[in-house]
Amino acid sequence: MTYKNFTIETDADGIALITWDMPDKSMNVFTEEVMNEIDAIVDQVVADAAVKGVVFTSGKSTFSGGADLTMIRSMFSLLQEEQAKNPDTAMQKLFDVAGRMNWLWRKIETCGKPWVSAINGVCMGGAFELSLACHGRVASNAKSVKLALPEVKVGIFPGAGGTQRVARLANTQDALQMMTTGQTLTPQRAKAMNLVHQVVEPDQLIPAAKQMIKDGLKPVAPWDEKGFKVPGGGIWTPAAAQLWPAAPAILRRETAGNYPGALAILKCVYEGLQVPFDTGLKIEQRYFTQVLRSTEAFSMIRSLFISMQELGKGARRPAGVEKKKLEKIGVVGAGFMGASIAYVSAAAGIAVSLIDRDDEAAAKGKAVSEKLVADSVAKGRMSKEDGEKLLSLITPTADYSTLSDVSLVVEAVFEDRQVKKDVIEKVEAVLPETAIFASNTSTLPITGLAKNSKRPKQFIGVHFFSPVEKMMLTEVIVGEETGDEALAVALDYVSQIKKTPIVVNDTRGFYVNRCVFRYINEAYDMLIEGVPATMIENAAKMAGMPVGPLSLNDEVAVDLSQKIMKASIADLGEASVKPEHMALVNKLVDDLDRRGRKNGKGFYEYPAKPAKKFLWPGLKDLYSQKHASEVDVNVLKQRLLVTIALEAARTVEEGIVTDPREADVGSILGFGFAPYTGGTLSYIDGMGVKTFVALCEKLAAQYGDHFKPTPLLLDMAAKGETFYTRFNPYGAEQKAA
Repeated sequence: MTYKNFTIETDADGIALITWDMPDKSMNVFTEEVMNEIDAIVDQVVADAAVKGVVFTSGKSTFSGGADLTMIRSMFSLLQEEQAKNPDTAMQKLFDVAGRMNWLWRKIETCGKPWVSAINGVCMGGAFELSLACHGRVASNAKSVKLALPEVKVGIFPGAGGTQRVARLANTQDALQMMTTGQTLTPQRAKAMNLVHQVVEPDQLIPAAKQMIKDGLKPVAPWDEKGFKVPGGGIWTPAAAQLWPAAPAILRRETAGNYPGALAILKCVYEGLQVPFDTGLKIEQRYFTQVLRSTEAFSMIRSLFISMQELGKGARRPAGVEKKKLEKIGVVGAGFMGASIAYVSAAAGIAVSLIDRDDEAAAKGKAVSEKLVADSVAKGRMSKEDGEKLLSLITPTADYSTLSDVSLVVEAVFEDRQVKKDVIEKVEAVLPETAIFASNTSTLPITGLAKNSKRPKQFIGVHFFSPVEKMMLTEVIVGEETGDEALAVALDYVSQIKKTPIVVNDTRGFYVNRCVFRYINEAYDMLIEGVPATMIENAAKMAGMPVGPLSLNDEVAVDLSQKIMKASIADLGEASVKPEHMALVNKLVDDLDRRGRKNGKGFYEYPAKPAKKFLWPGLKDLYSQKHASEVDVNVLKQRLLVTIALEAARTVEEGIVTDPREADVGSILGFGFAPYTGGTLSYIDGMGVKTFVALCEKLAAQYGDHFKPTPLLLDMAAKGETFYTRFNPYGAEQKAA
C-alpha cells in the first residue's frame, strides 16, 4: 500500500522503517490526511506477520512541529458551527474530535508490536506525544534537536496523552515544570528525565532504533504492566504531600490565574495518577475539550499560533511583486541599535556594511556583534566557526560608497530630523536606483522623513525593538508615498532575519509605541492619584503584563518620555500632554536626574549586582499616598488593560492598523500585552464590544475622558460586531477562525 506522506521499507530483520516526509512542506505537520494515513499504517503493520517492529522517523531535517493551522482551525470551526446548529451535541462532537490523536497514539501503544521513535530534529507537541506513545525513543545529539510540549504557550495543553505519559515517566515536579511552562528540552535533558531512552550520533540514529527492536524491546508501555509504580510513588506519599499543596500556589504566582490550560495540566496529572491509564486519558480529554471552549484558548491560538504564522509567511505582502533574497545591506548608525540590526542580519547570512561617522565608531558597533558571538559560543549556542563566519559578514566603515551594491539600507541614527536628513542625502548619493531606504525611527513619522528623499516610493520605516536579537517583532511603516516594491522588500528582509512583521500606516509613535505610552501614562495618573507604586506594578503583573509600567518606563528611559512629550507639545500644542505628567517627568529628569535604568536610577533603584532593583522609596513622597485598602486592585488591572486596548482601537479607527491580526500579534510581541487575552483587539472581542464599551464609560466617569469609547466602538457595539467580523482579515468569503 502506498501513502502520500509516508514511505515504508521493511528490512531483512522484519523491521519496518516508516519515514514521514510530506511533499510540498518544509516541515512535517499533523493534518487530517496524515492522521488517517497513520491509522491505516498501524493496521497494515499489525496485519503483516513479516513485520516484527517499527521505527518511525522523519525524512526532513526536523521531526515535526505538531499540528497544522488548518487542523486547529477546523476544531474551532466545528465548535462554532455545532453550537449554532445543536448546542446539546456540540460538546460531544468537540470531545470526540479533540480525542482523535489521543486514542490513535494509544492504538500504536497497544498494537502488540514494538515501535521506536527515531527523533532527528525539532519534535514538538503532538509529535512528541506520538514519540512518548512509542515503546522506545532514540534522539540524535545534534544541536538542532529540541523536544517540548509547548501547547500551554498558545492557550491549551498537551492533550494527546502528554499529561499522562510524562507524569508516569518523569518525577512529578519535573513533569509539571516542563508542561506548565512549555519548556524546551535538549536530548540529554530529556534522557535524564526518562523521556528518551538513548541519545546517539546523527548517523547512528536509525541503526540504534532498529537495534532496540532486535534486542527484544517489549511492545508494552510501563503503565500497562502489572505492578507499575509512578516515579516517586504517586499522589499519596510524603513527598507528594509537600508538592501538591504548593503547586497551585506556585502556578498562581507565575500566571495570576490567567491561563486555564496551565491549571488544567495540574488537574490532569493529579487526577490521572490516581486512576488506570485509560481513565487518565479520558480525564485529559475532558479537560482538553473544556479548555478548547475557553475564550483564552480561542484567542491565544488565533493570535499566537495561526495569525503569527500567517504574518510570518507574508500575509500582508503585496501580490505581484517578485520575492527577493537579500545578499547585502547597509546599516547606517553603529550605535547599540544599529549594531544589533547588523548582528541579526549577519546571523541570517546577509553581508552588512556597518557605517558610522568614522572608522572607530563603526568598529565599536561591530564590537557589539563580537560580544554577542562570544557569549553564544561560550554558552554552546553557536560553534566557533559559525561565529567567525557571522562576524566576517559585517564590515565596519565610514565610507558611504560601500553602499553602492546593496539592496536595502537601514538607517538607525539618532532620533533627530536634521541628523536623519543628512544621512538620507549621503546614502541616496551612492545608493543603487533599485535599492530601498528604511528608517528605524521609533517616533518620527515616515512621511515627513521621506520628504528629504528623492525617491519617496522607495522609502519605508522598519522599526526594530530592543534588544533586537531577542525581540521577535518588527513594525513596517508605510508612508503616504511608499510603493509596493518597498513594502515587499522590507517584508522579505524581515522574513529573512526571522522576525514577525506587522504593517502599519504612518502616524506619530506608529502602533506599538502609542500603546506603550498609554500604558505608562495611566501609571502616571495612578501615581498622581496617590496609588502606591507597588500596587501599580503588582496590578499590572496580575493583569498579565510581563513588567509593570514604571519598570517599563525605566527601560525605555524616563528622559525619552520627556523628549517625546516635549515634541508632542511642539507639534500638537499644550493640550496634547497632561501638565501633571510633564511636571512629574520634569521633576524626575531635571531636578532629580532619575533617567531610568541607563543611569541607575528612575522609578526604581538599581544597586550593584547581585542585588535586585527595587522601587525608589522617594516615590511615596511625591504625592499624598492612599492606603492600600482604599484602592481596588481589580480596577487598576482594568484601567491598565483598557487604556491600551482603547488606543489600539483608535489606531484601527484612524486607519493606522488595518488588520486585527497585526494589532493583536504586535501588542503581544511588541510589549507583552497580556498574552492570555490574544492581544489588544481580541481582549475587546473576548468580552464583547458592548461589554467593553460599558466598562469604558464606567472608567471614563471616574478617571477621565481618555477612557471614553470611540465612535467606532459605539457603532460596533450597537451592531453587535467584533473587530474580526468588521475588519475580517480573511475576506468576506471566509469567516475568521
